[in-house]
Amino acid sequence: MSPDYVWHLEDVLDLYAEPENPRYPQVCFDESPVQLTSETRQPLPAQPGQPVRYDTEYQREGTANLFLFVQPLRGWRHVNVTRQRTQQDFAQQMRLLVDQYFPAAERIRLVVDNLNTHTPASLYRVFAPDEARRITRKLEFHYTPKHGSWLNMAECELAVLAGQCLNRRISTIDTLREEIAAWEGPRNQRQTKIHWQFGTETARVKLKRLYPSVESAEDPVGLEVS
Repeated sequence: MSPDYVWHLEDVLDLYAEPENPRYPQVCFDESPVQLTSETRQPLPAQPGQPVRYDTEYQREGTANLFLFVQPLRGWRHVNVTRQRTQQDFAQQMRLLVDQYFPAAERIRLVVDNLNTHTPASLYRVFAPDEARRITRKLEFHYTPKHGSWLNMAECELAVLAGQCLNRRISTIDTLREEIAAWEGPRNQRQTKIHWQFGTETARVKLKRLYPSVESAEDPVGLEVS
């Protein structure tokens, strides 16, 4: 694996090892598509000893997109539901992050994956230069390695959301927003945190095969000094 992969890996893991600092909050961000579906037949009601039964057939009702923010150390998360996930949508999410969710932060340390829209350049393509610069000055991007999006704790939160809230048929985007809000509220009230246990030292042992080998530490580039 390339040194670039290792650098991104350890950069994210070192960030996760740092304590919570309200002036420099750690926030993980990810997005996920959702298929909207409706029933084609009325479900059979529950009976003693038998749950509600649903027909295997369903009607597709289009798609929606989830933009998820999670602050693992504080136990805060927020999901915005949109109809699409364009570059403009990403830029608008970054403005919300800076202006509404963490207005008092000096800089937000943001973990994202390598999707081509997840860059400061996206803000310059959407906003005027002064506005784009105002927002990006408050953001410190930390990228997971390519093919290493499992390092983004937002994926953990999306998995919980899928299992606890999206494991049923939801037919409209308004209903989707209501269901997610009903899931999100209690988790934030309980301040449900993500306890990340995988650190840099562990990675150097468990993922040793991903690290490039160093043949000689004495003269790594073959230079002689006279």
